Amino acid sequence: MRGGYDHGWIGIDCMTDVLTQSQRRYCMSQIKGRDTTPELLVRSALFRKGFWFRVRSRLRGRPDIVFPRERVVVFIDGCFWHGCPAHATRPAANAAFWTEKLKSNVDRDREVDSALGSEGWCVLRVWEHDVKGDLSRTVGLIARAVMRRRTGTKRSKAAPGRGGVAQR
Repeated sequence: MRGGYDHGWIGIDCMTDVLTQSQRRYCMSQIKGRDTTPELLVRSALFRKGFWFRVRSRLRGRPDIVFPRERVVVFIDGCFWHGCPAHATRPAANAAFWTEKLKSNVDRDREVDSALGSEGWCVLRVWEHDVKGDLSRTVGLIARAVMRRRTGTKRSKAAPGRGGVAQR
């Protein structure tokens, strides 16, 4: 044991929190839930292309970007929090809690997609790794979806699945 309390876990050293409960609460409250780097990159690129949109919407699920006239919403999902099949990891500590927590996030995403879809919204979900990997492709896919809604054309059934942006 290195300077902490031994809670009986094999191979894991536990260290007491050096912050008080109120300090820890403050630190946790400062973790960003909006205006993350991937969101800012996408919003900036869309604006440079001439698109106008809303942020901080009160729609169900709190979409990151909303095109109200076209009824298109964009969620930029973090790989960890939303269960990216390519990059999601599961913490080893408190595994049961995290498994349930992350599963409930994915389930809630599906419920939100379904609810917004039934209200006539086009729901697009973008993984953070798509934004970081190929921003121009991701922005292009969002722009095409918005333009399709503006012109009233529908996506063909032969179009590929997720491809960076899709409906889950």
